[in-house]
Amino acid sequence: MSSETKVAIITGGGAGIGKACALRFAREGFGVVIADISAEDGQRTRELIQSEGGQAIFLGGDVSQEADCQAWAQAALDTWGGIDVLVANAGVQTPGHLFEASDEDWERTIGVNLKGVALSCKTVLPAMIEQGSGALVLISSVNALLGVGGGRMLIYDASKAGVLALTRSLAIAHGQDGIRVNSICPGVTVTEFHEQRAAERGQTPEELRAGLKGHALLGKPAEPHQIASAVYFMASEDASHITGQYLVVDGGLTVMSHPL
Repeated sequence: MSSETKVAIITGGGAGIGKACALRFAREGFGVVIADISAEDGQRTRELIQSEGGQAIFLGGDVSQEADCQAWAQAALDTWGGIDVLVANAGVQTPGHLFEASDEDWERTIGVNLKGVALSCKTVLPAMIEQGSGALVLISSVNALLGVGGGRMLIYDASKAGVLALTRSLAIAHGQDGIRVNSICPGVTVTEFHEQRAAERGQTPEELRAGLKGHALLGKPAEPHQIASAVYFMASEDASHITGQYLVVDGGLTVMSHPL
């Protein structure tokens, strides 16, 4: 593999938005490290990329564990000799009001959605600092900006708001190193997970989307490839003078006076 290949690490790259990002970067000529806790999902995405002629490797692991994050970074360096982009996408959702949240809920959700993002960044930053360039794209959510769902996603909402604070802090800390740090805030996005849950209820993917017709200003939820396009933009040279910002990709939900 060419040492001049640009390299992207995608956490949670086996499915959903992460899979769409892995495919997009591979199609743009990047070598892709797919990092995912699901070996089945990760291997499937790797095989899909390779079937299209792209370059990808898969490593399993838990983003909340620094040793696993370090292994992903080292694999990128060993395979291609550099790290140009990190897409910190891995995340979990834990529903429940404050009084329903257990210590385990807090530890797991914050561990993956916030600590895991920070650890992912920590392990790629030394290589980016050494080469004097790099782009970190952190996946937050419109839940960081809106009070939604009657407070039933309390821990998730807090973790995604923390990602925006982390974005600002890292942008300030590493701008002089030539590293840009930005976030994407997706709105409702229909992924394989949602399709599987719908199938369990006896719904087809078409029926699932029909039920979401009228959502937000554009009248429908996002598809994963649409979020991946925003992620790629933020990582690309087209966004070379953008750092410390968040881009909302929600079909207009957050500008509505009564979005929900």
